Amino acid sequence: MNGHKSTIMFQNIVTYFEKQSFGVCTYIAERFNMSISKIRLFFIYSSFLAVGFPIVFYIMAALILDVRHYVKRIRQRIWDM
Repeated sequence: MNGHKSTIMFQNIVTYFEKQSFGVCTYIAERFNMSISKIRLFFIYSSFLAVGFPIVFYIMAALILDVRHYVKRIRQRIWDM
Protein backbone atom coordinates (compact mmCIF):
# COMPACT_ATOMS: atom_id res chain seq x y z
CA MET A 1 0.00 0.00 0.00
CA ASN A 2 2.84 2.39 0.80
CA GLY A 3 4.39 1.82 -2.63
CA HIS A 4 1.14 2.96 -4.23
CA LYS A 5 1.30 6.32 -2.41
CA SER A 6 4.88 6.92 -3.50
CA THR A 7 3.96 6.03 -7.11
CA ILE A 8 1.12 8.57 -7.07
CA MET A 9 3.36 11.21 -5.50
CA PHE A 10 6.08 10.57 -8.11
CA GLN A 11 3.50 10.82 -10.90
CA ASN A 12 2.25 14.15 -9.50
CA ILE A 13 5.81 15.50 -9.46
CA VAL A 14 6.43 14.33 -13.03
CA THR A 15 3.15 15.88 -14.20
CA TYR A 16 4.02 19.20 -12.54
CA PHE A 17 7.42 19.37 -14.22
CA GLU A 18 6.02 18.33 -17.59
CA LYS A 19 3.60 21.25 -17.43
CA GLN A 20 6.31 23.69 -16.33
CA SER A 21 9.25 22.35 -18.31
CA PHE A 22 8.84 24.23 -21.57
CA GLY A 23 7.83 27.48 -19.89
CA VAL A 24 11.38 28.14 -18.73
CA CYS A 25 12.97 27.71 -22.16
CA THR A 26 10.20 29.71 -23.80
CA TYR A 27 10.57 32.56 -21.32
CA ILE A 28 14.36 32.70 -21.70
CA ALA A 29 14.16 32.49 -25.51
CA GLU A 30 11.59 35.28 -25.72
CA ARG A 31 13.49 37.41 -23.24
CA PHE A 32 16.76 37.21 -25.22
CA ASN A 33 15.13 36.92 -28.66
CA MET A 34 16.61 33.47 -29.36
CA SER A 35 15.39 30.17 -30.73
CA ILE A 36 13.61 27.97 -28.17
CA SER A 37 15.24 24.83 -29.54
CA LYS A 38 18.71 26.33 -29.03
CA ILE A 39 17.90 27.09 -25.39
CA ARG A 40 16.59 23.55 -24.84
CA LEU A 41 19.70 22.04 -26.44
CA PHE A 42 21.86 24.28 -24.26
CA PHE A 43 20.19 22.92 -21.12
CA ILE A 44 20.53 19.33 -22.30
CA TYR A 45 24.19 19.56 -23.28
CA SER A 46 25.23 21.67 -20.33
CA SER A 47 23.54 19.21 -17.95
CA PHE A 48 25.88 16.50 -19.17
CA LEU A 49 28.96 18.71 -19.00
CA ALA A 50 28.24 20.43 -15.68
CA VAL A 51 27.04 17.33 -13.82
CA GLY A 52 23.45 18.43 -13.40
CA PHE A 53 23.88 22.03 -12.23
CA PRO A 54 21.71 23.39 -15.08
CA ILE A 55 18.94 21.03 -13.98
CA VAL A 56 18.96 22.68 -10.55
CA PHE A 57 18.84 26.11 -12.21
CA TYR A 58 16.04 24.93 -14.49
CA ILE A 59 13.91 23.66 -11.58
CA MET A 60 14.46 26.88 -9.62
CA ALA A 61 13.53 28.97 -12.67
CA ALA A 62 10.35 26.91 -13.15
CA LEU A 63 9.35 27.52 -9.54
CA ILE A 64 10.10 31.26 -9.79
CA LEU A 65 8.08 31.60 -13.00
CA ASP A 66 5.20 29.75 -11.36
CA VAL A 67 5.24 32.16 -8.41
CA ARG A 68 5.30 35.14 -10.81
CA HIS A 69 2.23 33.84 -12.64
CA TYR A 70 0.48 33.28 -9.30
CA VAL A 71 1.23 36.86 -8.17
CA LYS A 72 -0.03 38.27 -11.49
CA ARG A 73 -3.30 36.36 -11.09
CA ILE A 74 -3.77 37.72 -7.57
CA ARG A 75 -3.12 41.29 -8.76
CA GLN A 76 -5.70 40.91 -11.52
CA ARG A 77 -8.27 39.62 -9.03
CA ILE A 78 -7.67 42.56 -6.70
CA TRP A 79 -8.24 45.09 -9.50
CA ASP A 80 -11.37 43.25 -10.69
CA MET A 81 -13.13 43.92 -7.39
